[in-house]
Amino acid sequence: MSKKIGTIIAVALLALIGLNAAFFTVDETQQAIIVQLGKPVSGVIAPGLHYKIPFIQEVIHFEKRLLDYDASAAEILTEDKKNLIVDNYAKWKIVNPLKFYRTVRNVNGANARLDDIIYAELRVELGRHLMGEIIAKVRAELMAEVTKRSDERARQYGISVVDVRIKRADLPKENELAVYGRMKTERERQAKKYRSEGQEAALKIRAEADRERTIILAEAYRKSQELRGQGDAEAIRIYAEAFGLDPEFFAFLRTLESYQAAFDERTTFVLSPENKFLEYMKDIGIR
Repeated sequence: MSKKIGTIIAVALLALIGLNAAFFTVDETQQAIIVQLGKPVSGVIAPGLHYKIPFIQEVIHFEKRLLDYDASAAEILTEDKKNLIVDNYAKWKIVNPLKFYRTVRNVNGANARLDDIIYAELRVELGRHLMGEIIAKVRAELMAEVTKRSDERARQYGISVVDVRIKRADLPKENELAVYGRMKTERERQAKKYRSEGQEAALKIRAEADRERTIILAEAYRKSQELRGQGDAEAIRIYAEAFGLDPEFFAFLRTLESYQAAFDERTTFVLSPENKFLEYMKDIGIR
């Protein structure tokens, strides 16, 4: 009886193992094929629960989502014969698992094929443009063209190249110093140009300011002379009116002013007593 129970348990275990080996599931993010002795024997298997022959057939799963390809930096020659160290990456996916399995087998094999395809297309496309265009102007259009042509070539391996991008484009180390030297020379040339233009503008401003200053001073001098002339005329008129009112007093006043201007402690005059300049001194008894 115990032998019979042991046999039943063993058969049940074998049946359970067989069933477990026979049924398999495919996730929504995956796609699969069944291979027998290394050869595909089914089409692309959709997500869900499926059956295979246990121990004879094998299920190979493939990623259905986008995959990353990150290339090593490589040297590429531009149209103007400048070397660039280009580091690029790509997004790709498996669109035909059967063809993918027959041609490249796995992701490592696919990356090796993509390395050849994308580098070749980058080298051809970058070789048609100048370095300045690649760095600053047409990179988006250039990458779109590389993506398109890489995708066309990768289809034979069951692969679709969705996007190719340049992460970084550098000059080789031996060229950097020469480029930096040219950049420095160009910046110094522009700086000299701006300085000379500034000096020219400054000279023009100073010349204009000097001209305006000369005009202002001349106009001020002219007005001052006019005002001085008007003042002198007015003073003469007032003196004339005063002289007309009392000529004798005016003559006396002018003589006193002359005395005040002429005499001081160190002044010595030798004059005749009849000199008209001493007329008023005679009247006060000074000899």
